[in-house]
Amino acid sequence: MSKIKYRLNDPRLAPRRTRMEIPGWAGDRAPRTDGSHEQMWHCVPFSEGAQYGIELFYPYDFELHVSTRDGHLVLEGDWGEPPEGGVQWPPFRNFGDNYYTYQLLLDLKVEQGLAIRTEPHPRFYSDRTDTCPIAVPALIRNWWPMLFFCVFKAPAEGRTHIFRPKEPFAQIIVIPEEAHFELEPMGEDEAAERELQARRIHASRPKLAQGTEWTSTTDTVFDGTYRHLHRAAKEKSRQG
Repeated sequence: MSKIKYRLNDPRLAPRRTRMEIPGWAGDRAPRTDGSHEQMWHCVPFSEGAQYGIELFYPYDFELHVSTRDGHLVLEGDWGEPPEGGVQWPPFRNFGDNYYTYQLLLDLKVEQGLAIRTEPHPRFYSDRTDTCPIAVPALIRNWWPMLFFCVFKAPAEGRTHIFRPKEPFAQIIVIPEEAHFELEPMGEDEAAERELQARRIHASRPKLAQGTEWTSTTDTVFDGTYRHLHRAAKEKSRQG
């Protein structure tokens, strides 16, 4: 198991493994049954993707409103007097009107061969208010001693992004520092094997989905086929 060590300028950033908030940004506690409305946590691939990283929380006691008006970025927050220590204040700065930065002063030390990457918090994808901050993806190598600042995309004209106390605003994932892969088409035998696997799953779906099929409020049919295969694959991996 890899170890990620951290060093904080402000402990209220509260880095932790990303969690699904139910009820909350990940949806309501609607059961997988006929008549329920689709929730993001119903989807296993999304749930796994959302919980893959480290979430960071807005550490201040007041809201920050970030808006674009007449093509210019506007940052509104009750910052008061700067704290001792000589840190940049306010910690948010305009970055060419199309972006803005937040001076995090966060150090995440990952093992050799790994890197950290900033990205939007997964609640961005469930936000229906268009107020969730949008962190810009950036890859930081493990030899760099601190994530000095994080860049965010400015909201569209007339829109406002809001940072709220104790609310997650970005996610960090740990990935290999080099993308060592090449894209190539499958050979005939490999493609045929994958097609056979897909057909077997399709043919077995009624059995795999037995007792788990349900229809949502939008007349979308769901079942537990992927969940069942996912559990089986994880169990097989644990057993070696």
